[in-house]
Amino acid sequence: MMKFVLITLLAVSSLFAQSAKTESTWAPLSFLLGEWTGEGGGQPGQGSGSFSFLPDLDQKILVRKNRSDYPATKDRPAFTHTDLMFIYREPGAVKLRAIYFDTEDHVIHYTVEPSADGQVVQFIGDASPANPRFRLTYRKTGADTLAIRFEIAMPAKPDAFSTYIEATARRNSH
Repeated sequence: MMKFVLITLLAVSSLFAQSAKTESTWAPLSFLLGEWTGEGGGQPGQGSGSFSFLPDLDQKILVRKNRSDYPATKDRPAFTHTDLMFIYREPGAVKLRAIYFDTEDHVIHYTVEPSADGQVVQFIGDASPANPRFRLTYRKTGADTLAIRFEIAMPAKPDAFSTYIEATARRNSH
């Protein structure tokens, strides 16, 4: 009986330790968790859409799903952009990473850099001599609001980012 109690206590304490480790992994991004509605604009024009940041695979990863709708203009028809991003930690790594895919055939590898104050998270694309570099920034502006900026830097100047899209988002209440 004592052996059973000891094994049970060890299993329960292991679960709590694992849960605490999982929660601490996502703590710097916790203000992003949930489902959001946004609007904003930039190079592609004024648009609106929705996205979510939700844990998956027993909280081992975060999944961001995004849909942005842009109305027709005199220069182009209406269009929809959808993308998917997985945020994860490489085994033994300190920094979080992310990989992004979209309907325009982009694949972007990001390093995730949360601010020390827990108010900002930047997804900074890996530099490449042949491709543009991207930076996606989420800044908490209220309990349920965000400012979002997506920037692009050309290969010859990988740290000279120019704003492509700026948007705001509000967390959906259920």
